[in-house]
Amino acid sequence: MLHLVSGMLLALAGLMLLPVLVDAAAGNPDWQVFAVSSAVTFLVGGVLFRASRCRLSGGLTLRQAFVLTPLSWATVSAFAALPFFLSAHEGLGGSATHAFFEAVSGLTTTGATVVTGLDHAPPGILLWRALLQWMGGVGIIATAVAILPALGVGGMQMFRTESSDRSEKVMPRVRQIAVAIGLVYLGLTVLWAFAYWAAGMTPFDAAAHALTTISTAGYSTSDASLGNWDVPAIHWIATFGMIAGAVPFVLYVRLLQGGWDALRDSQVRTLLAFLAAVVCALTLYLAATGQYGLADALRHAAFNTVSVVTTTGYASADYAAWGNAAVGLFFGLMFVGGCTGSTAGGMKIFRFEVMAIMLRAQFLRLVFPRGVFPRAYAGRLLPDEVVGSVVVFFSLYFICYGALTIALMALDLDFLTSASAAVAALSNVGPGLGETIGPAGSFAPLPAAAKWLLSFAMLLGRLELFTVLVLFMPRFWRG
Repeated sequence: MLHLVSGMLLALAGLMLLPVLVDAAAGNPDWQVFAVSSAVTFLVGGVLFRASRCRLSGGLTLRQAFVLTPLSWATVSAFAALPFFLSAHEGLGGSATHAFFEAVSGLTTTGATVVTGLDHAPPGILLWRALLQWMGGVGIIATAVAILPALGVGGMQMFRTESSDRSEKVMPRVRQIAVAIGLVYLGLTVLWAFAYWAAGMTPFDAAAHALTTISTAGYSTSDASLGNWDVPAIHWIATFGMIAGAVPFVLYVRLLQGGWDALRDSQVRTLLAFLAAVVCALTLYLAATGQYGLADALRHAAFNTVSVVTTTGYASADYAAWGNAAVGLFFGLMFVGGCTGSTAGGMKIFRFEVMAIMLRAQFLRLVFPRGVFPRAYAGRLLPDEVVGSVVVFFSLYFICYGALTIALMALDLDFLTSASAAVAALSNVGPGLGETIGPAGSFAPLPAAAKWLLSFAMLLGRLELFTVLVLFMPRFWRG
């Protein structure tokens, strides 16, 4: 496990060289910050690589996979925070709390930030934030496709394919799927970068936003997020990009192989139908209350609804100022999330589908006690283990959410800030609600204890709860 983690650190050290080049080209002295961070990360990764050399054969055991997943994400987050800690940018340099929070938020594609003054920040810092989110996006796709189904976490075993088999015989197949998904991910990022550029962004802004759009992550190069570009074309490009990132990436691979049946995927159809219904309702509300004309109401409703549901966290306007009805709507949308196997966070569309199937069967049994009502999802009967896992996931999610909200309130935060910060972290949405952490604010004013707690919550939500919490069971370590 340490050998695998060391490989990730070496890759991270190489990635840090990109901001070195950008800052050096811009004549910004922060290139030294990234050079030092890269050297330290490479040194630690190299020593660990040498010290843990071993023959990797047969794959990981179940317990090793449970340990490796949170260990790798936490370790990479800690070293990814080095440039933030060493930076001289306001609010970051010298603060381990802010540096770790920003790094975790980036890698988990949450998008909650403690950084202000983004419009005048060094290009290296802006690029590093975007690269972390892009790397975290492809990382969670790999985790969702290859690891979580094998662990049977929260109903994820329903998506077990040969790619999640840990046996040696399917390793070539795993590599093929990983390479194909990586190429699709890269291709979509390049495509959206050119689209942003063509719509009026500078090449740097276009590249940075493409990295955080396809990863449904939400870091921007401006404090006003995409509200800084009041250009309808840019907002629509971002809207469709966020939807593209919230779709299972395995479906793109199947489409490229000629599998047009992928277009009938149940998750995708449910996600699109849900988004269409919410956008229509919100558009009518904004137009009826006179806040926007019909065209602008549709644009802002679509952009911000898609941003919250896909857990991206962009904002084209301060939707917290749209009235209590809008605030209540967005609070509820924070729980939803995108599709399994995508870069989006949240509780995931498929779990809501499973719960709807179970509720329908339960109501029918009340009306027809002698009836038999099979529980089928996408043409397949739902195994009892999947149903049980989904129910337990829902229960555990809201237990964690309640505990986190209470803990934040114990730190003297008001209810709206505490409740929205808790779901924003667990669902990896990014901005919360209220004056402090809303789309027009940042998490910087929160107490240090709250930031560490939310950092843990972001990792907890990104890794589907069980993968982290199982490590706190003494019996797990006793075997």
